Parts: sequence; structure tokens; C-alpha cells
Amino acid sequence: MANTPRVFPDITKEEIKDGISEMLRAIYRTNIEKASGRQIYNALAYTIKEYLSDRWIATHDFYNEDDVKVVYYLSMEFLIGRFLGNAMLNLSAIDVAREVFEELGVDLNLIEDAEPDPGLGNGGLGRLAACFLDSLSTLGYPAYGCGIRYHYGIFEQHIENGYQVEKPDNWLKYGDPWGVKREDYAVEIKFGGTVNAHKGDDGEYHFVLENYRSVMAVPYDYPVVGYKTNMVNTLRLWDAETTDLFKLNEFNEGNHERAVEEQTLARILTEVLYPADDNVAGKELRLKQQYFFISATLQRVLQRFKQKHNNFSELPDYVQFQLNDTHPTLTVAELMRILVDEYYLDWDESWEITRKACAYTNHTIMSEALEKWPIELFSRLLPRIYMIVEEINRRFCANLIEWYGNDPGKIRSMAIVADGQVRMAHLAIVGSHSVNGVAAIHTNILKTQELKDFYDIYPEKFNNKTNGITQRRWLAHCNPGLSKLITKTVGDGWIKDLDQLEQLKPFAADPAFQKEFMSVKRDNKVRFSNYIKKTMDFSIDPDSIYDVQVKRLHEYKRQLLNIFHVIDLFNTLKLNPNLDIAPRTFLFSAKAAASYRRAKLIIKLINSVADLVNKDKTVDGRIKVLFVPNYRVSVAEILIPAADVSEQISTAGKEASGTGNMKFMLNGAVTIGTLDGANVEILEEVGEENMFIFGMTAAEVLELTRSGAYSPWNLYNLDFNIRYVLTTLINGTLDAANHDLFRELYDAMLNGYGGARPDEYYVLQDFAAYKQAQTKVDAAYKDRGRWARMAIMNTASSGKFSSDRTIRQYAEDVWNAKPISIV
Repeated sequence: MANTPRVFPDITKEEIKDGISEMLRAIYRTNIEKASGRQIYNALAYTIKEYLSDRWIATHDFYNEDDVKVVYYLSMEFLIGRFLGNAMLNLSAIDVAREVFEELGVDLNLIEDAEPDPGLGNGGLGRLAACFLDSLSTLGYPAYGCGIRYHYGIFEQHIENGYQVEKPDNWLKYGDPWGVKREDYAVEIKFGGTVNAHKGDDGEYHFVLENYRSVMAVPYDYPVVGYKTNMVNTLRLWDAETTDLFKLNEFNEGNHERAVEEQTLARILTEVLYPADDNVAGKELRLKQQYFFISATLQRVLQRFKQKHNNFSELPDYVQFQLNDTHPTLTVAELMRILVDEYYLDWDESWEITRKACAYTNHTIMSEALEKWPIELFSRLLPRIYMIVEEINRRFCANLIEWYGNDPGKIRSMAIVADGQVRMAHLAIVGSHSVNGVAAIHTNILKTQELKDFYDIYPEKFNNKTNGITQRRWLAHCNPGLSKLITKTVGDGWIKDLDQLEQLKPFAADPAFQKEFMSVKRDNKVRFSNYIKKTMDFSIDPDSIYDVQVKRLHEYKRQLLNIFHVIDLFNTLKLNPNLDIAPRTFLFSAKAAASYRRAKLIIKLINSVADLVNKDKTVDGRIKVLFVPNYRVSVAEILIPAADVSEQISTAGKEASGTGNMKFMLNGAVTIGTLDGANVEILEEVGEENMFIFGMTAAEVLELTRSGAYSPWNLYNLDFNIRYVLTTLINGTLDAANHDLFRELYDAMLNGYGGARPDEYYVLQDFAAYKQAQTKVDAAYKDRGRWARMAIMNTASSGKFSSDRTIRQYAEDVWNAKPISIV
């Protein structure tokens, strides 16, 4: 089509002032002098959203008019972070807004802080999805992010008496200025019921779901603004509403619960992310959530496709579904259902379309994350979907028999339905044209170990796409001091081409640049120190090493190894008070799943150690320990720029990739870590002289596990330091009133607990190597010139880890998608 170029002028100070004034008057019946910080934030948010709306409309008009291929990134999580600052950065509006608020006598930073973090994710999976959306818009690829509009997120973490306490994260309490409700796109989602065959308009019998319960899925659209581009993609989050507001007849007949049952179903469906699944009701709710947003997305996508096309075989040319881990795997079966049951396509044609339209990203080799659903639950909740999955499984198993003969063991291990379970990872692999890992080592493990049988029959499907992060949020937005220094030194091209940071390498040994770089780092440490003093009333020394481990709490991530080292260092200082060490602040932050008892006990341990260390007069502040509660994007944006040491210490072979390691690296932190996940590729980029690598390799972990020869008791008996650390857990040092408080952790290390192997994640096996690496960290930090050079080299070597690179690879290798320009 012929396009007339459109000009989208930059927003002016007058437009911002007038917009805020008008919004305050219309929404709150007040003015700037009387308005609260939250009211001013909402007014500014509405003003910025109104300003970008022309680009948003133009983007989707272009999609429709030019009939472009669109990527649908399907994810249970989008840890999007605050909208306002990122939107203003990408729209080049921050400086103008700052001038406006200076003239108004209002601190813009305080206004930005009034925005709650959207409770839409938990960890790296959701943050990766958010980074990808930023890159998709910046690079010009038409895309939607599709997920759920959780009302209360996963939870707001409080620490009470050292324990994690979960409370509702009511991020929508004061409104939702960024969301646009699209009631015109609402669709019905059906659960339960019975499946019967009825003759259709074509004279053939087709399966129909009857006697079901249902809710309406209503989309809320959120803008995803590209950096200095006209493209505004959409994050579409589905909320649930009842199909029948109130059954008055049922109520009047005394059936009070039945009168509101659909209201109850709709209300609980989108309340929280990852409801505890250690009970049947929790498992059922999780499965409902997954089907809810997948069915809603697919129904809407196919409605849109039908507006311009009659031939469904063309669907993969215009639509690509990217499955972000196993949670969206129902896409495979639901797409088959819609094509077969609603559009009357035959099975083989539908299967060909489905496989071409779906691609699967595997994010883990941890067994609990490779979802499996009990057949009893799956078939009761989604009876037609279960029939389709069984048919996919029957045909796949028939192929296995052709390829391998009648080998029951092989079929049982690879089947989609087996041992009373539906295996979602297997369904995703069989039903997709692409299966990718998220770091080179992770993809290799999938090919050679965890998914080897599938790689043997589908080698063409498997590929690697190492994760990445967006430098717009994780440097330009969260670290303005370093951003200005980099731009002054090498220009601002790095904001859209992170490889340009390579130009900093010649400055790594320049004393003048080192001084500026480390001055920015100290300013960031002071900023974080002030934040901690304000929010926790705790003082930390900005001249100490900020040693940081922030990530989801899981045993394989080995927060336990870190805190064991802290205990060991404390014990050493008690025995040798004159030990010469650089002052160090050990910073932890992590949420543990509500039902993950041992992870929550580790949080209690960290806080108990903090209480012990921080009050000890012998230590005298040379080491401090702090657990920062309720880790979220806005906290990360303050903490990551302040970090000196990045703890990436998972058991080798367990972490798929990690993205926190990349964020810390980009901001000049030096990594101490194992050869796991993306650490391997970070080492290749930055060099071993700028990183502290320790511990077993993935191959060594596998060999030791298979041999069965590992005995943590041998380490306990031969290593005084290990023995002293473990004894500290149970001798009353940490809790004089309850010596057995941490007995479970002690037993888990030496004897195994709950059926697990002793020291399942090799904390004690890697302890001595970790301690040695930490000694090297101390020595390097004392050499200020060396440390500055290492920090600069980390920032300068981080170009590979931009999500822009990852998205380009997906677009070229998996989606066959082309970037466009909005004119």
C-alpha cells in the first residue's frame, strides 16, 4: 500500500503541563498545588499514554492494512516493571518532564516512585518476557505479549521475625492508568462439561462441549513503546468476568451458592500468579489459568485472521505463537480444537498448521518445571482438550513404534500421556516446529541428556537462543550516571546497538576514566544505602564491597552456599579478630514459593545469620548481612547499579541461562560463579581475568551423580571449616531457644531429607573452591586499579547479551518475521 509519512512530534513542556492539569481536574477535581503524589503520577501517566496513543493506533492500523505477520509471545509472566519511566525514556520525554516538574517545584523521582510495580511476574521468566517485548518494539517486529492480568501478583513479601510472610500484592488498588479495557474482544472460556458428537452444517459429525461452566475473558491492552521509533506494540492481559452477573432465580429458590458460582469462578481465576499447587484445588486453578489465557488468545487471533483470510493453511505465514516455557503448551491442543471443531478442518491439515505456527522455548531442566498434569484432573477440567491430546499421543506413539519397534520402555519414556500424567514438555516438543534452549550449555544438555530421545528424532527442531536483556531499562533508565559517562565517551549508539560498548575497552586501563567510572559506582552505592536507610532503617557502608545475590529462592541457586560462606567468615573473624579483609556487605533478596518450606527456611537462616553478624562487637561492622524484602523490578533498578560482586553460584548444569548475571555485568559488577547457564558465555566474552570462576563443571556434576560415590560426610570429617559451619546450624548459636530450628538444613546436607540425596546440589562439594574464589575477590577489590579495570571490562564486554540480538535470532531462525517501519 502507499503510505503517507506521518510525523509524531516530541511532546512539549506545555503539553505535559496542560495534560497534567486537565487530568487532575477531570479525574480528581483538584489542581497541582493540592494533589497528592499518587494523583500527580496518575495524571502524568494518563498524559503520556494519551500522547503515545496516536503511535499506538498507527501501529495497529499498519498491521491490519499491510496484513503483516505478527508474533504472539505467550507467557504466564510479564515482569514488566513500572511503565512511566521506561515509556518516557523511549519517547525521549524524560528531560522535558524533568524540566516541567522543576518549574512546578515537584520532585519527578517521587512521582515515579508513586507507581506500583505491576504484579505480573516472579522471576527471570517474566523479566525476560518483558525485555523481549521492549526489543520487539524497538526493532520494529509486530508482536503481542499475551498473558493474565493478575489482581494480586504472586504476593507481597514481608519479613516477620526472620520468616517470609506472604500478603496480597494489590497493585491495582489505586487504578490502572496504562490499561485499556477492550470489551469488544471478549471471548467465552469453557471448563468441564461433557463432549458429544453432533452433525454439523457440513453433514459430518463434530464434537461439541455441553453442560460446561464458563467465564468471559476480557482483554486489557498495555502499550509497549519502542525506543525512538513510532512502533507501539501491545501487551494483552486477559481478565475474567462472569457470563451471568447474578442468577436471581437460583437465589430466590434458596440455592445461594449456585447463584454466584460463576462469579466466584471468574473472581478467583485471575487473582494470583502461581497459586500454591501442593493441593488439588491449587493444581486445578493453575491448569484453569493456563487454559484461560491460551484459549482467549487463540480465539481472538483466529477471529482476526478470518477477517482477511479464508484459507487456514496460510495461518503460519501471518501468525507465530512463541511458547515461553511449558505453561502455554495448551496452545497446541487448543489450536487443534478450534481448527477441527469450529472451522471443520480435517486432522492432518490442522496438525500441519499447528506445528508450523507453534515454537517452544525450554527454560529449565528442573523436573518440577517440566509440567505434568494428572489425567484425572486434566480430563475432568478440559475434556475435549484431553481427547485431542490423547489422539496426538496415539499418533506419536504409532510413529515411535515405526521408528524403534515395539519398545515399551522407549514409548513409556517419550509418550505425551503415560503413567497417569499428561506431560506438557513432550506435547510442546511434538507440536512445535522449533525447540530452543536459552544458553549454549543449556541447549547442549537438552540435546545430549534431558531431551536426547527427542533430539534424536527431531534434530532439525533444536536450536539455541541465548537470553538477553534490554539495555534501555537495565542501563539507560536504571543507571543514568553510567549512561551519561558512556555516552560522553563513545556516543549514544549503544542504546540501540549494545555491541558499541566494545569501544570502552581501550579506556579500561585509563586512570582518569577509571576514576569517573568508580565515582559513578560509588554514587549508585550511596543511592542504594540511602534507600535502605529510608525503607529499613539499616545502615550500610558504601565503601564496603556490595556482594549481591538476588534471584528466586531455590536450592539449586544455592543461596545456602553463600550464607554458609558468611557463617564461615564470621567464625574465622571470631577466631582471628585481626584478619585483614575488605569490609563487605552481603545483600540477599529473593521470594520463595509459598509452599516451598525449605526455601522459606533458608530465608529464615539468612535473617538469623544477619542478626548474629550485625550485632557482634568483634566483627565490628567489617561484614554485614542484609535480606532486602519483596524483591521486584523497582528494587533491582536501584540495587543492580550499586553492586560490586554478582553471585551466580548455581550448581553447574541446573541453571538454564539466567539474566540477572547479564544485568549485573552490564552495570559493572564482577561475577563470581560456576560454569553454568550464560556464565559460560559471559566468561567467553569478558575473559577469566575479569571473572571469578569456581566449582565443578556440569560434566563433573553429572559424573559424580551417576557414580553414586559422593559422601558429604567425608567432607565434614576432613574439613574443619565445613564442620564448624554445619555445627553452627544446630548448636544454639543462631537460636539459643531452639537448637533444632535449622536441623532440616543440617540433615539435608549430610543425610538427605524428604527422600532427596544428601547435599543434592553439592553445596559442600563446592564449598572450599567457593571460599578460595571469595578470597580472590577480597584481594582484587583491595587493588583499586585492578578492580576498576575488571568492572569496566565487564560493562564493555556485555554487548552480546542484549535482548535485541536474541530477538533478531528468533525472528530470522524461528519466526521468519520481518521488521517494519510505522509511517
